[in-house]
Amino acid sequence: MKKSQANILYWLATMAAFTSCGSKDKSQGPYNIVYIMTDDHTAQMMSCYDKRYVSTPNLDRIARDGVRFTNSFVANSLSGPSRACMLTGKHSSENRFFDNSTCVFDAAQQTFPKLLQKAGYQTAVVGKWHLGSLPTGFDYWEVIPGQGDYYNPSFITMQQDTIVERGYLTNIITDKSLEWIDKRDKQRPFCILIHHKAVHRNWLPELKYLNEYEDTTFPMPDTFYDDYEGRVAAAEQEMHILEDMDIIYDTKMLKDDVETHYKGAYLSFIGRLTPEERAQYDEAYAPIIKEFYEKQPQGKELAEWKYQRYMRDYAKVVKSLDDNVGRVLDYLKEQGLDKNTLVVYTSDQGFYMGEHGWFDKRFMYEESMRTPLVMDLPEGFDRKGDIVEMVQNIDYAPTFLELAGVDVPDDMHGESLVPLLKGESPKDWRSSLYYHFYEYPAEHMVKRHYGVRTDRYKLIHFYNDIDEWELYDLQNDPQELNNLYGKEGYDEITKELRAELNRLQEQYKDPTRFSPANDRDAAR
Repeated sequence: MKKSQANILYWLATMAAFTSCGSKDKSQGPYNIVYIMTDDHTAQMMSCYDKRYVSTPNLDRIARDGVRFTNSFVANSLSGPSRACMLTGKHSSENRFFDNSTCVFDAAQQTFPKLLQKAGYQTAVVGKWHLGSLPTGFDYWEVIPGQGDYYNPSFITMQQDTIVERGYLTNIITDKSLEWIDKRDKQRPFCILIHHKAVHRNWLPELKYLNEYEDTTFPMPDTFYDDYEGRVAAAEQEMHILEDMDIIYDTKMLKDDVETHYKGAYLSFIGRLTPEERAQYDEAYAPIIKEFYEKQPQGKELAEWKYQRYMRDYAKVVKSLDDNVGRVLDYLKEQGLDKNTLVVYTSDQGFYMGEHGWFDKRFMYEESMRTPLVMDLPEGFDRKGDIVEMVQNIDYAPTFLELAGVDVPDDMHGESLVPLLKGESPKDWRSSLYYHFYEYPAEHMVKRHYGVRTDRYKLIHFYNDIDEWELYDLQNDPQELNNLYGKEGYDEITKELRAELNRLQEQYKDPTRFSPANDRDAAR
C-alpha cells in the first residue's frame, strides 16, 4: 500500500472513531497537539533537570508522567531563527531566517501548521511570534508585537488590530489559549502553539510574586569567574553579568539621577502598570534600591550582587510560567483531552545562568545549545522516563506530522521523534548535530560560528571577522573550558569532525562553509 493511501485510510478510520463519541472529548480519534514554548527558559531552571535553583512542580509533572529528553538541542540559539527552524523542520540555511536583526520570515513557505491544516486539523498560535511577518497556516492567531510586554500587554489580532489587555502576559496567553481550545470544533483534531514571552529579559515578575526568592541565595556557578583562556570569541562577547548587565534595565535599580543606556526602555515597560500596580511594584523594589546605592558595591562584590538579583527575578518569572503550565494540564484532564493529546514543553533555546560569567545565549556551548524538552504522551505511546538520543528543534515538525498521519516532506531536515516515543531505539539514529549562528555584529556581539556536535566531541569554527577553531571533549570537559584544537594527540578526531562538519553543511545546503580540500589546517 502506498504511504499516501495509508494516510487516507488512517484519517478516515480515526475520524470515524472520533465523531462516533458525539460531542464529548474521548481518547479515540486523531491526536491533538499542545505545544508550549517559552523564551530563554534553560534546563538549569527546571527542577526535573536540575534541583539546585528552583522548583517547577507542574513542568515536572510532564516529565514524570511522560518523557524527558536528556540530549535536546537547537540549531541556532536565537529566538526568531529557532522559531523558524521549529515551524519548517529546516535549518536556517534553508528556511532563510538567519537572525533577528535583518530577516523577515517568508510566510509563503511550507510549515507544519499549513500541512496539518490541509489534513483537517484546526490550528492556532497565541503569544510570541517574533518573525517579522504575520502568522500563516493558522485558523486562529493572536500574537504580541515583537518581544511584547509583561504588564498590560498589547496583542495583534487576526483583523490586524492592536489591542491592550489588562493583566500579566503569561496569564493572558494561557487564558486566550484555553478559550480557543474550549470554543474549537470538537469534531476535529487540533494543534495549538502556546508561545510565552517568559522567561525573556528583563525578567519582570507577576506582581503577586514580587517578593518571592528574596531570601534565597543562589549558589554561584563553578565557571562564574572564567578567564576565557584559549577562547578568543568567548573573551570578546558583550553578555557579561558584571560588565554588560544594565543596573536599571536588568536589575531594576531605578534612581532619578542615574542614567543608563536602557533606562528609557525600562521606564516604558513599568510605565504600562496602573498607578495602583506601580505603587505595589515600587514598594517591593524600594528597599533593595536604597540599600544598593548606600553600599555601592564594586568589582567582585558587584558581580555577585548582580548575579543574585538576576537569579531572583528570573526565578520569579519561572514561577508564574510553571503555574500556567499547570493550568493547561489541569484543563486537558478536566475536559478528558489528556488521553488523546500530545503535550510538548520546550524553550526556543537554553540560557546562561551565570556560567562563564554570562547571561543570554547565542553560543554553541552547552548551556545555550541545549534546551529542555519534555512530553506527556497520549494513549498508545507507552514510553516513560528519559530519552537519551540527540534530538534538535528541527525534529518537531516531522514529529507532529507523523503523529497526525501526514506525509513528512522530503525536504525537511529533521527526523520524526515518533519511533523514540514508541520506545524504539533506531540503529540509524543521527550521531551528530549541526549548528550555525549568524547574528553579528549585533547585540551581545557573539561572533558568527558553525559547528558539529557528537555524543562526545564538539568542533566549532568562528568566522567572518575572525578565524578561530575550538575543540572540546565533552566527556572529560563538560564545562568546555579547555580548547583542544591544535593540541598534540587530537589530529585524528579533528580530521574526522571536519569531515562530518562538511558532510552536514552539504546535506543542509549551507553555503557558508569551509572547504577541507583548501583549508590551511585540513592536513593536520
